[in-house]
Amino acid sequence: MRPLVWAGILFIVLGGLALVYHGFSYHRRKDVFNMGSVHVINRTERHVDVPPVVGGLMILGGIILVVAGSRQRA
Repeated sequence: MRPLVWAGILFIVLGGLALVYHGFSYHRRKDVFNMGSVHVINRTERHVDVPPVVGGLMILGGIILVVAGSRQRA
């Protein structure tokens, strides 16, 4: 398969995931204080919202890439 087709499939999958989950969360760990056996750690959880419009545009772009990649001649 051509690279444009693979990129299109990846965009379609990521766009579908963006529509289903509406974003993603990640954890950040930061060492605040370390002295001997005393360790103070700050953990924060952040959530990144992905609007449904972005997911729809990614799916549309993926479809365009798949069509353009399949029409190319070698």
